Amino acid sequence: MRVAAAGGELEVVDHGPAAGRPLICLHGFPDVPATFAPLARLLGAAGWRVLAPYLRGYAPSTLSGPFDTDTLASDLVAVADAVSPGAPVHVIGHDWGALATYAACAARPERFARAITLAVPHPSAMLQNVPREPAQLGRSWYMLFFQLPLAAEWALRRRDGRLLDRLWRDWSPGWAAPEVHLAEVRRTILASLPAPLEPYRVMFQAFLGGRAAPVGRSSVPTLSLHGARDRCVGAGLGAGEDRWFSGEHRREVIPDVGHFLHLERPAVVTNRALSWFSA
Repeated sequence: MRVAAAGGELEVVDHGPAAGRPLICLHGFPDVPATFAPLARLLGAAGWRVLAPYLRGYAPSTLSGPFDTDTLASDLVAVADAVSPGAPVHVIGHDWGALATYAACAARPERFARAITLAVPHPSAMLQNVPREPAQLGRSWYMLFFQLPLAAEWALRRRDGRLLDRLWRDWSPGWAAPEVHLAEVRRTILASLPAPLEPYRVMFQAFLGGRAAPVGRSSVPTLSLHGARDRCVGAGLGAGEDRWFSGEHRREVIPDVGHFLHLERPAVVTNRALSWFSA
């Protein structure tokens, strides 16, 4: 399924069932829509139709920018309009997909019934909490590295993308991602470079230039899930997150889980989702 978006189109993987209630699932970096396949199987059995776009910058979606958070949010709204023009949809966002979810829910709350974000707290809470979490600077080394043109692309292409495998191992310690999934991640990222790095570059440049626009408060009921063992984004960065939600909000840290909690514990995340969406 192709959906028109600003400057191009997004490829959307439709997991079905066709008559199910639409649920949009947004992946992050470094990942692909197949990351939601385990959830799709469980949620599909409960009557949900999972629609997972390739984010802007990931082939076969458009590789053209802009790559700011507002554009990623507008892409999410475009998918919502395409799959459910007459009613608000539910959404799950992981990593960059979570950032797009926060921004879209703040800008267009009428398009979303309920939301779940995975692994990334509200960005305004993150900015406030970074000074209290100095270890996050070490975790975020890759963001600085990605600012290096050509060098970052070379490092990712080296040894057929094995740096991507390292990120998965580091961010979810003690858990091994399926090789078949990592192979698809490597193929997609390497075929799409440098586009998957552009959101990091745009965000960093906006921050340095004082042009970073804060993500507003959201009235959409939102459940924030975070893995206690996440070594990409520390769970402590979500402290005090409630203040950025004018609607219902709950935050839960799941023990013994890392950054890719929806793949590590699909049954746990599915149970939380079914409970939250039926509230």
